[in-house]
Amino acid sequence: MAAKKILMLTGDYTEDYETMVPFQALSMVGHTVHAVCPGKKAGQSVRTAIHDFEGDQTYSEKPGHNFTLNADFDGVRPDDYDALVIPGGRAPEYLRLDPKVLACVRHFAAANKPIAAICHGAQLLAAAGVLAGRGCSAYPACAPEVTAAGGKYAEIAVDKAHVDGNLVTAPAWPAHPAWLAQFLRVLGTRIEP
Repeated sequence: MAAKKILMLTGDYTEDYETMVPFQALSMVGHTVHAVCPGKKAGQSVRTAIHDFEGDQTYSEKPGHNFTLNADFDGVRPDDYDALVIPGGRAPEYLRLDPKVLACVRHFAAANKPIAAICHGAQLLAAAGVLAGRGCSAYPACAPEVTAAGGKYAEIAVDKAHVDGNLVTAPAWPAHPAWLAQFLRVLGTRIEP
C-alpha cells in the first residue's frame, strides 16, 4: 500500500470522536494526516464537543478534548494531498463561510480525489457547491442543505456509510467502522492480517 497524504479540515467545536478517531485510525494504517483550522497554526488546538443521542429531539452537547493541530491552514496546498476528511460537529457551520476553505473543498471534488465527510460535514460540501447529482448522507438535520445544493440525501442507519464514487459519507460517529472501512477502500488502502 502506498501511504496517502490526507488533509483534515477542522475547527473549534468539531465533533470530538469524528475528529480524533479518523485522525488516529488513518495515521495507524500508515497515512499522513494533516489537521488544520483557518486562523490557527500547528501546535495550537481546537476545542471539540461531544454530541450524544440521549432520546431528545436532537443531540446533546458536552465539552470534548482539546485537539492539537499538526499543520498550518495558511500553508496548505491542496495539490499536495491525496484525500480530504471533513469531521462534523458545529465547526462546518462557520468553516463554510471561509472562501479559502470552500476553494480547498472544490479542489478535491474537481480533481475527483477521495473525500470523507461525516455528520454536519455535509454543510461544508453543500456550501462549496460540490453535491449536485451526488448521493450524500449526513446528520438528518442537514438533509435540507444536501437537497438544496442539488444532492440526493441518502437516509441510512446511523451506523452505516454511503459511497458515491470518491465521496464517502455517514450520518454520525456511530458509523465510524463502516465509514472508515469504506474510505480506506476508496483510498486503495489494504489491511492484511
